[in-house]
Amino acid sequence: MGYALGRLDLRRWRTADALRLAQAHSDPDMVYQGGIVDRATALDWIGRVADLDNGHVYAVADADDHPVGCVGVTNIDRHQVGWTWYWTLAEIRGQGVARDALRALANWAHHDAGLYRLELGHRLENPASCGVAGSAGFLAEGVERHRLAYDGTRYDVERHARLASDPLNPPSRPVTVTV
Repeated sequence: MGYALGRLDLRRWRTADALRLAQAHSDPDMVYQGGIVDRATALDWIGRVADLDNGHVYAVADADDHPVGCVGVTNIDRHQVGWTWYWTLAEIRGQGVARDALRALANWAHHDAGLYRLELGHRLENPASCGVAGSAGFLAEGVERHRLAYDGTRYDVERHARLASDPLNPPSRPVTVTV
């Protein structure tokens, strides 16, 4: 399937997106992202992220309104700090979609949602995620040794953060945030 990536919209996930969400999670790189294994678990996940008390989760939709990824800022605390995360479909990785979605989310989170600090982490063996973080103005802050465990293997995680006062380049394509 081709995607219209000339413009993006960060919008709420819809129940109609459940099958596409489940298909995205059949990618081996997505196996540990949210516990989604089929349409039923995708529907459950969409319901859980629809109205969070301490966060915002958005589908990254292409110009034809097809979800091609996800960005979120969750675990927002009383210090105006939020945990940021993202993923895209395997077939569009490397086309700047995650970068542009994260830049738009960071701008919205800092200026509209009033968050001062955004944090994220990625496994060390994921240089693409590190590149997305850096291109959205997230500075590396250190490594958490053996932070995550999957299938009996421990993984180091590199932490990044950006402050509301850090410079932020705009997305390279139009990106709207529909709250």
